[in-house]
Amino acid sequence: MSAISNRLHATRPVTLWREAARGLANMMPKGLYARSLLIVILPMVLLQTAVAYVFMERHWELVTHRLSAAVARDVGAVIDLYRLYPPAPGDDRLQAICADRFNLDVESLPAAPLPPALSKTFLSELDPLTRALPEEIAKQVRSPVWIDTLGRSGIIEIRIDLGDRMLRIRAHRNLAYASNAHIFILWMLGASALLLSVAILFLRNQIRPILRLAGAAEDFGKGRDSDYRPQGAREVRQAGYAFIEMKRRVERVLEQRTAMLSGVSHDLRTILTRFRLSLAVMSEGPEIEPLQKDVGEMQRMLEAYLAFARGDMGEVVESTDLGALLDDLRADAERHGAEVEVETAGAMMVKLRPNAFKRCLGNLVGNAQRHADRIRLSAAREQRFVTVHVDDDGPGIAAELREEVFRPFYRLDEARNQDETGAGLGLAIARDIARLHGGDVTLAASPLGGLRASVRVPV
Repeated sequence: MSAISNRLHATRPVTLWREAARGLANMMPKGLYARSLLIVILPMVLLQTAVAYVFMERHWELVTHRLSAAVARDVGAVIDLYRLYPPAPGDDRLQAICADRFNLDVESLPAAPLPPALSKTFLSELDPLTRALPEEIAKQVRSPVWIDTLGRSGIIEIRIDLGDRMLRIRAHRNLAYASNAHIFILWMLGASALLLSVAILFLRNQIRPILRLAGAAEDFGKGRDSDYRPQGAREVRQAGYAFIEMKRRVERVLEQRTAMLSGVSHDLRTILTRFRLSLAVMSEGPEIEPLQKDVGEMQRMLEAYLAFARGDMGEVVESTDLGALLDDLRADAERHGAEVEVETAGAMMVKLRPNAFKRCLGNLVGNAQRHADRIRLSAAREQRFVTVHVDDDGPGIAAELREEVFRPFYRLDEARNQDETGAGLGLAIARDIARLHGGDVTLAASPLGGLRASVRVPV
């Protein structure tokens, strides 16, 4: 038990550290531009904070203490002169000397109680003069003293109780206070703003080529052509050239596959044509009809295999009226005796491969038509996607088999009573076309009681 307890105590700090790190990671920005900008801004902010702290705590405080000490010595000298050489009534030589040599306004007043001490506020606590000057005056003057550093912003007033007289001394605030500290703060903030502006412009120019590369890769994944040229830093250009070379290789493979499939299609169709001609010249008999049916089935299976292998890559993306496309599918299905409803919401002009996308939806409608009596087609346009639902009231597909049916040549004879002549490629072709557009096809339960096939592609 002790070993288990020690192990738990040892793993607890690690768990807390991981949770803290995960929480911090969730708070951080996710974009590369924001993270790069944070990498630049955060050290600068920390540096400026450290510099400001050192300046405020060391330089500003030190300079203020030294200036306050000089003023305190002048005040002490004035008090000593007043005590050693008390001026006669009407003698203003002491005031003239203090004004000329010390920049102090000295006035002798009748004896009176000192005013009460001023209450401290938050601003007074931040002002170093309110701490430095009383400390330095206390070192130089032993008599009771009252100091006002906040009453008038530009003047400091000091009153000293000398017993028989009260000495009031007024001085300019800048004699005891480093009044040019704000210049340093302004220079620091100005330099920071300039550096941040340069950093933002530089980072924006560095991030833009990466975004262009990402956009070109996304367009290629959706089957769209993009005029991309590598730009930016050396590493970004290397990634761009690697992407272009990969794009060329993929296109070359697709071209070779298309050419090979065209040759195979031509050869096999030639053989099937010969079979048809041979059957046509043969005399009618009970054995001819099954052969003709087999040849027709071979023709349909060949077209399905070639369509699946080809993937409709050669078609150009163009602006398509999805509502009109759904109306065409409804008309085709109704000609075969199906009951079809069409519902649309939002703008239906989207960029698609119209023939390929119609084939995708046609396969889904064909599956629903074989196993259901009622079909509903609904399309909705979102901000970045368009979704088309094909609902039916058929027997549906079990949840655990809804991904299996997308495998090529997979058939659900028992679950959907699929026609024996089917090749098992309809859903595979539909998903392949949807993914060619950058989307996908999913299956779920339908509100009509059967199966819902949803096609979601970006626009």
